[in-house]
Amino acid sequence: MNTSYTNEELKPDYALGISTAAGGKLSFAKHWEVQGGYRIFANVFSSPFWEIDPTTRQSNRYESGLFNLLDPKDRFFGRLELLSLSYTQPKFGIKLGKMGIQTEWINSQDGRLSPTVVEGMQAWYSPIASWKISAWGITRMNIRGSKDWIPVGETLGLFPQGRSLSGTPAAYYGNTNSSWVGIWEVEGKLKEGRLLRFSQTIAENLFATYWITYEKTKKNSLGSWNSGIQTGLQQGIGEGGNRDLVKQYKNPSDVNFAFSAKLNWKKGAWETQLSATQIAGKGRWLSPREWGKDAWYTFIPRERNEGFETVTAVVGYASYLFKNHPLQLYSYMGIHVLPKLEDAAANKYNFPSYRQHNFGVRYAPKKIKNLDFHLIFVSKVPLTASTLNPVQQYNKVDLWHFNGLINWKLGKN
Repeated sequence: MNTSYTNEELKPDYALGISTAAGGKLSFAKHWEVQGGYRIFANVFSSPFWEIDPTTRQSNRYESGLFNLLDPKDRFFGRLELLSLSYTQPKFGIKLGKMGIQTEWINSQDGRLSPTVVEGMQAWYSPIASWKISAWGITRMNIRGSKDWIPVGETLGLFPQGRSLSGTPAAYYGNTNSSWVGIWEVEGKLKEGRLLRFSQTIAENLFATYWITYEKTKKNSLGSWNSGIQTGLQQGIGEGGNRDLVKQYKNPSDVNFAFSAKLNWKKGAWETQLSATQIAGKGRWLSPREWGKDAWYTFIPRERNEGFETVTAVVGYASYLFKNHPLQLYSYMGIHVLPKLEDAAANKYNFPSYRQHNFGVRYAPKKIKNLDFHLIFVSKVPLTASTLNPVQQYNKVDLWHFNGLINWKLGKN
């Protein structure tokens, strides 16, 4: 991973990290299963990314996420990633312990050395083959960029905290009171290629997020078409993490809503997608960056659009998969219009409106199963014509970001 800036006063950084995970499953007594997994991390070589940028007095955002945010200088460490007991019937299942997760707002996240995992309980029930009801109860998390299992409230602020509503540096890290997260989802596969999904994510003493997705797939002589709409609402609950406004994560009186839509087309080697998102309401739409990537269709890897009162985003995507070679080329282009920089209450991270362009290459050799090479080039450019100060550039815009990834899985998934 490497990040550099057009402003040569800002500190560039780079890092090469390696992680290796080993684990397995043991089935017994017909319906029972134990799963375990352990992962080790190594910083092979890097710049001193743990040092504060001398110009902005801020910490590195990208390379530090490869390793241990609580101790960035730690060059070799491990974590117990999975340890669970599950019971499964054809229509019902329950799992307890440390496990992976993939929901709308808490998920494994985009490419780093390890996924976000959680500790708690998961249960699901499928009354008929086309419908499934799932529920999660989470008490601790091990986020990407950490080796430790941490209570829910203590995970907030491991990534940059941004500004408080008044514009001073936010101070909710270590001061957020939240004991659990509860999630329930309903997903149904309807007739004629239609999909309906609803979820509610409740972070105790912080917020509740409601999210609905409806998609339809249709095939004709022009190709396969997938259209989708999403809409959601978020409200603050309890004390927003802390009754002290300086240490508060979410204003309890906030009510936000979002709408997102996409049109996806596939034919032969080609896939394209056009998507748009609008966020509005009162206060900031917040979803901890420690917990997962955005659910809306306009998400582009290496950036998030949470922490804002309003967002207007339009993203185009295109990819081409070579027929006779295991090679894929793809590109994202997105325009993201954010609130004014001087409005701290509406713009948590002092982030300018920007244009993001990703170009990626994937190669998976046929002779070696489950081996994957992936290159990602990212450019982020501000839309504003006004001069930005270094704080509004560092970790944000006027930058080039490069990732080179190798993934190899042995055995069964």
